[in-house]
Amino acid sequence: MVRVLATGTFDILHPGHLVYLEEAKKLGDELWVIVACSSMVNHKPKPLLPEEQRLIMVRSLKVVDHALLGDAHDMFKPLTDIKPDIIVLGHDQHFREVDLERELTSRGITAKVVRVTKYEPCSTCSSGAIIKLILKKTRLHLRENYVK
Repeated sequence: MVRVLATGTFDILHPGHLVYLEEAKKLGDELWVIVACSSMVNHKPKPLLPEEQRLIMVRSLKVVDHALLGDAHDMFKPLTDIKPDIIVLGHDQHFREVDLERELTSRGITAKVVRVTKYEPCSTCSSGAIIKLILKKTRLHLRENYVK
């Protein structure tokens, strides 16, 4: 059985997340997903949604076999329990495959790192794009209805 691991923040679920997870699932028999703890998100703005809510949403996806919250101090810690055969990166995740493989090897984790390059090219296929759209529409609504 090939165990595949995908990770992410999953702040606002959107079609891009589904494409990422569906492509990851194709690489093996069992898809595990680690939802990042808010405290570990340092490469972009902190998530809007609480980590427990993000985990519940990811767990509810049909493509996901197992989902858990990441460690609040060491993002590699859950990998020792999961023992993935393949770790899948999304097209826009900030890790470099070579650097990640080197870190995994130094921790005794022998997983292949694969980057999914397929993505959903739409205007609302990223959490950041959704937030920007909400802000834009809110400003427009305020101008049209309250600013005279």
